[in-house]
Amino acid sequence: MRSFPIIPIWLMTIICLLLIGYILFNKRRSINQILIVILLFLINLRFMTPTGNVKVLSNNLDILFVVDSTISMNAEDYDGNKTRLEGVKKDCDYIIKELNGARYSLITFNNNAKVITPFTRDANITIEAIDVIKPVEKLYAKGSSLNTPLETMISSLKSSKKKGDRIRILFFISDGEITDNSSLKSYKEIKKYVTGGAVLGYGTSKGGNMKVYDYLDEDYEYIMDYSGYNYGKAVSKIDEDNLKKIAKDAGIDYIHMTDKNKLDKKIAQIKKLMDTELESTNRESYDDLYYYLIIPLLILIAIELRKLRRSSL
Repeated sequence: MRSFPIIPIWLMTIICLLLIGYILFNKRRSINQILIVILLFLINLRFMTPTGNVKVLSNNLDILFVVDSTISMNAEDYDGNKTRLEGVKKDCDYIIKELNGARYSLITFNNNAKVITPFTRDANITIEAIDVIKPVEKLYAKGSSLNTPLETMISSLKSSKKKGDRIRILFFISDGEITDNSSLKSYKEIKKYVTGGAVLGYGTSKGGNMKVYDYLDEDYEYIMDYSGYNYGKAVSKIDEDNLKKIAKDAGIDYIHMTDKNKLDKKIAQIKKLMDTELESTNRESYDDLYYYLIIPLLILIAIELRKLRRSSL
């Protein structure tokens, strides 16, 4: 049996002691009230019993997500006026669920590149990591460069290649903008490490405005462009030439994410590479026991409410 507390034990202990203290100094105190507090404490501990090793679906894919988290990914030109990053999160979630059983890794890049999650079979961790991605704050932004993640990508893919039975799939996700005056480096070295995947392009040629959080006003405000006489909201536009060059260098396809059918076709291609099997893991599954305590808790609460109602008559 193991315990997985819902609220930290130290905090729940303080709460329960305060409740018991209140009950003891109350003229209408009863043993039922103290039992209610004890049951709440035990329910919070969330006792669980192991049910044996988990059988999970696994395959031979190592999927690397490389996600642009520069400010331009906040541009509101995805599926109407949603941000590009909202689209990224939705589409990555779809990819992970369609290619269930793979190992997943996430790299994000803005001013620098970070390995957020190394390769793991835990799809939920990867989904959660992608879901909390936020663009770099305006105060710290140094301009966008697509060269930033290159070395980190190579390092991660090399690590995967050490396991010779793995097939490496790359999803490079960006709007393609370069705003720091750098020249795009070659991604040709990536080609020898990946078997498939795609560069996924977000944004439109018309472009979209970008909101950032202003800590002085404590609210989100649009980035303004003061470069001309008729200044207004800054506009970010997709640069497909850069994205297509990265795709060509890496030997994978380019998909503009206004066409979801192409993504489905790409996933279908990847599935043909999969070697899937059902295997046991060292992780144990657990069954909750707390619900056995809910019934007596509800009974005691009902009794106390009935007493309260009678006393108020």
